[in-house]
Amino acid sequence: MKELTPGDRPREKLLAHGAHALGDNELVALVVGHGCRDRDAIAVANELLAARGGLHGLSRSTADDLRRAAGVGRAKAAQVLAAIELGRRTLTRAPGRRSQLLTPHDTVAFLMPAFGGRAVEQFGLVLLDTKYRVIRTAIVAVGTLNSTVVEPRDVFREAALGSAAAVVVFHNHPSGDPTPSPDDVDLTRRLGAAGALLGIDLVDHVILGDARYFSFKEMGHL
Repeated sequence: MKELTPGDRPREKLLAHGAHALGDNELVALVVGHGCRDRDAIAVANELLAARGGLHGLSRSTADDLRRAAGVGRAKAAQVLAAIELGRRTLTRAPGRRSQLLTPHDTVAFLMPAFGGRAVEQFGLVLLDTKYRVIRTAIVAVGTLNSTVVEPRDVFREAALGSAAAVVVFHNHPSGDPTPSPDDVDLTRRLGAAGALLGIDLVDHVILGDARYFSFKEMGHL
């Protein structure tokens, strides 16, 4: 980026005016740090954003996805993924503050920043106390681009070990469409029956899509 005047270089621009003054490509250029032999960091950032369909696509990418862009190797891919994960974590609630999940909206607000928009399917649960305050969150299965294999025993083993009085289960759909599949409906029924047998309330099953969700409780199925 030697061709840019000092005031237009991303680092100097950020320090002078704040991060909000930078475009998406300039922020990505700062993350990747430097370019390669035939292109500068801005050119690498532009290529990366174009290849992944912008920031939204970038947030759903794997290291292998990122490395397909010219000028992005293992180190740069790792830097970008680390920055994305830091961004996700800043959106979650502060440690020590126990969230209370009384409504599907509360649940989605708690889960979406950390678990929405993932490139592969993850199935997890939120362990709750008797007042539906969060004890902790656990991932019990990680699948492929479109499926995971989960059994009720996996969920309620984790709940029992954590002394949970109730649980919310959740998973994401990498397609971005949160509409439940027949398997999702069947699993929810089995989880509800298992929870009733064990005395651990299944509060909700939430499916996370791209800024959209499906709540079995909200739709009257729990």
